[in-house]
Amino acid sequence: MKIGFIGASAVAQTVSKHVLPYGHQVVLSNSRGPDSLVSLVKELGPGAEAGTPQQAAEQDLVVLAVRWSSVQAALFSVADWKGRILVDATNRIASYSPLTLGDISGRTSSEIVADLAPGANVVKAFNSVPMSWISDFSPSKPRTLLCVSGDDDEAKKPIKALIEQVGLACVDLGSLAIGGRLQQLGGPLAGIKLTFTERFVL
Repeated sequence: MKIGFIGASAVAQTVSKHVLPYGHQVVLSNSRGPDSLVSLVKELGPGAEAGTPQQAAEQDLVVLAVRWSSVQAALFSVADWKGRILVDATNRIASYSPLTLGDISGRTSSEIVADLAPGANVVKAFNSVPMSWISDFSPSKPRTLLCVSGDDDEAKKPIKALIEQVGLACVDLGSLAIGGRLQQLGGPLAGIKLTFTERFVL
């Protein structure tokens, strides 16, 4: 697959390092333009390239990996989200210093993302654990559990398969309203480190 990233920070870099050895390709983008990503793309190696958010959104999967304060601008930089699989890797953080959550009592963060990207098939993933917990890219890495939620079962399939392919474990929590609330930051399954020694089938 070709995976586009809107945002090029820790989530984009960590996921890229997991998928590139398996023959997938990645397109990284940010608000500063492709030229600002030249050294990062070179570090990631073959299969990685820099592009604009619009180019990232044209790939098989699109991962939204920006700070919550930048979500609206990032999504509005893409003209049309209809039919695209949009992986929401964000968390609703109001402040980083000190770390403060936004209001998570109403609609889930991913439901808000879906509102801002009309027509997209939104899947919540890659947000429930710190990237430092999955920064082992070796074949013997621990099978750390990652959560996935979404309203479209078909849209979830390639993300779940990708997580399992790279040697991590995946659990489908259901819809954005129910599962998304469980895995978003502040939810009961966010920041819980679970690893498995044996492969299981979901």
